[in-house]
Amino acid sequence: MEHGMNGMNGIRGRAERPMAWMVLAFAAAVAMGTSEAAGQQGQERLMGITELARTALDSNRDLVAAREAYTTAQEQVSEAWGQVMPSVDFDASYTRNISPTVNFLPAQIFDSNAGPDDYIGVQFGADNTYSSSIAVEQPLFRAGVFVGLGAANRFESLQQEVVRGRAQSVVTQVRMSYYQLLLAQEQVRLTAKSVDRVRHSLKETRALADAGLSSEYDVLRLEVELANLEPNLRRAENGVAQSRRQLAVQANLGDLESLRVTGTLAEIDLTNPDANSDANREILAFAGVEPNTDAGYAVEQVGDLRSDIRQLTLTEDLRHAEMRAEQAAYLPEITLFGSYVISAQNNGSPTWFGAGSGQRAYSRFAGVRVTLPIFQGFRRDARVDQRRAALRQAQAQTEQTLDVARTEVRGIVENADEARQRAAGQRLAVTQAQRGYEIASAQYREGLGSQLELTDAEVALRQSEFNYAQAVYDYLVARAQLDEAAGRVPLVDFEPATTAGAF
Repeated sequence: MEHGMNGMNGIRGRAERPMAWMVLAFAAAVAMGTSEAAGQQGQERLMGITELARTALDSNRDLVAAREAYTTAQEQVSEAWGQVMPSVDFDASYTRNISPTVNFLPAQIFDSNAGPDDYIGVQFGADNTYSSSIAVEQPLFRAGVFVGLGAANRFESLQQEVVRGRAQSVVTQVRMSYYQLLLAQEQVRLTAKSVDRVRHSLKETRALADAGLSSEYDVLRLEVELANLEPNLRRAENGVAQSRRQLAVQANLGDLESLRVTGTLAEIDLTNPDANSDANREILAFAGVEPNTDAGYAVEQVGDLRSDIRQLTLTEDLRHAEMRAEQAAYLPEITLFGSYVISAQNNGSPTWFGAGSGQRAYSRFAGVRVTLPIFQGFRRDARVDQRRAALRQAQAQTEQTLDVARTEVRGIVENADEARQRAAGQRLAVTQAQRGYEIASAQYREGLGSQLELTDAEVALRQSEFNYAQAVYDYLVARAQLDEAAGRVPLVDFEPATTAGAF
């Protein structure tokens, strides 16, 4: 009996072994798939400024909406052309007269001896009535239609310029967000270095304090400094994450967390572009206005190239066309028309358009119609005055915006020059601060300097590095603003330079 039980257990064990292996294999496959999915989801996507700008131009939602509005304007032009072309209408009908209409005629028409109150019922129409017609109209002269066609074309041009302006704005926003992310990353890098330095100094100072070579005050001061720096590091990291999400939204990337950008502000050399890395060289090359641009030249471009000014100019043309369309209402309209009609009747069962010529009739006619509006209660005068006032309003708005734009461009040029000069000065300050930190470190190692002097030197170095990054950031932002203000934005109006030599 025991032997039998052992045999059964052996069989059961052999049977369960394949099942166990299948379960383990399935679990491993699930774990591997989950791991791969997590890896793909957390995979970083490294992109440069040119690639990000191109992606935004393809998929930015605001730009997509602007393109759809332009498509609508194109269809409105097609609709306006339809009013110039002939119109052809076909109509067909069939009526079953269940009780045909009966009218009463005086009986004296048929019988002179009938009394004045005698009537005879006469049925009009048969059991089945058929009718079909083709009507054609061709406008020969409609001033309002032709003027309206011109207005539709101007509206299409306006919407096309709106798309261009929206594209310029999208590229400019991507550039500025890109620079903001680089600046935030620089803040994280410098703050993290400061945290590491304070932690290392705190560790050494505690060891010296335990050996009686340092005071408790030095330890306490470093602990306070570390407690102040760690929240700043967390805040800076949050700023990087927020800037990255904002840039991903502008480019419509979908995944807001995996985006990583190339380039480092602290390593950008504005005076010698060839000394930069490839990533930084791309950042410098992605510009439309040459450095040290003369303010007068940039101002001259405003009226011809700046998108908002061109939109206002096109709006003026549109308002003028609308006023002319209202004035065209005083002119006559001439239309050529024609019609071809077939009608038929029969009694009994329906026979399509009758059985013969006696049950069917044809009519054809053509003519010219002239319509001359004479008086409409002064409504036309009021509409013309409204359009004229709207035109004057658009003209005043264009002049005001043009003056503001010229002032804005001059200010941006000045800001760009100031930021460039400040960057040159800060670069020298970084070199001097680096030298000062090296001297303080050497003196501290030799016992000739204090920990406080070393800390001050390190803080001065980090601040100088950040000030340089800030100056480069301000310069790049001013360049982006100047491109948009002058009306020449890379990837929208021209292809950006691909080499640093163009910078």
